[in-house]
Amino acid sequence: MAGIVPPDASARMAARERQATLTKPAGALGRLEALSEWVCAVQGACPPSPFRAPAVIILAGDHGVARTSGTSAYPPEVTAQMVVNFATGGAAANVLARQAGATVRVVDVSVDADPSYMAGVDDAVTARRVRRSSGSIDREDAMTGDECRTALALGRTLAHEARDFGADIVIPGDMGIGNTTPAAALIGLLTGASAATVTGRGTGIDDDVLARKTSVVAAAMTRGAPRTHDHVALLASVGSPDIAAMTGLLLGAAEQGLPVILDGVVSCAAALVARAADADACAWWAAGHRSTEPGASVALASLGLPPILDLDLRLGEGTGALLALHLVNAAALTLAEMATFDAAGVSDRSRDA
Repeated sequence: MAGIVPPDASARMAARERQATLTKPAGALGRLEALSEWVCAVQGACPPSPFRAPAVIILAGDHGVARTSGTSAYPPEVTAQMVVNFATGGAAANVLARQAGATVRVVDVSVDADPSYMAGVDDAVTARRVRRSSGSIDREDAMTGDECRTALALGRTLAHEARDFGADIVIPGDMGIGNTTPAAALIGLLTGASAATVTGRGTGIDDDVLARKTSVVAAAMTRGAPRTHDHVALLASVGSPDIAAMTGLLLGAAEQGLPVILDGVVSCAAALVARAADADACAWWAAGHRSTEPGASVALASLGLPPILDLDLRLGEGTGALLALHLVNAAALTLAEMATFDAAGVSDRSRDA
């Protein structure tokens, strides 16, 4: 990794000072004011501009636990079917991306299907696959160390390509039956929370399956505990290729000076791993929403990133972050376009006093 340069502190301070001159009581726009400061910092300019070229990058992969342990309400075959749905524009992420003016790119990192499933749709989706599915993390490694490094490099390359294609902000999306299981294990290990605290219902599992899933997460955490100080070894042991690629995407975006809006629990898990690899990357991220998955709240608290939205979302795909993007742009526009007290001829009583 090249060095990560922090967001522009002087632009952040200029945003704070400009907020004090706008025609409103101090702090009256609440969280929008803090968001506007973040936008200025990551853009290196005040006043800021709304993000005009958002890029959604959906990283798809399957997970051995979904086949061996039955921790999901849906069969693994759904992952490949949904990748086709993304590629043909029919998923929720596609709908919300069109509303936000965002591009959508889906990448098969480790889907458990023959690559021919994309034939006649978009062969490029499967061209960079790291491996087919992953190991069942409660009893074996998810992948080899070399495969993990390949997945990390893939994510970093995708960030560089997004910048080259003109993106000004990235939204990481996830798709993969069973992906909340490795996400929970990673969050538990990197925050010190218990398996019971971080394990949620994912696709809507019942109590019996939740108990089984919690046991799987606990077993994975036991396996991964000796590797928490080596992010490559940790991902290889109890992560997955798609989460490793997302970790690389988050690091690569920060390296490129490209801001990110995190989505659900999977991107929160990747963010914890990315922060462990380079703590400076975290300043380039905002948290789009609070997923109903309990591990998401644990991860966001550890990252120190307050969620923009709390709408009981748990779909993934980048959907919550896409919705949050509208508020991020609203924050930028209010800072940039509101009149100042002097320009509007409005008395600032707090200043006059």
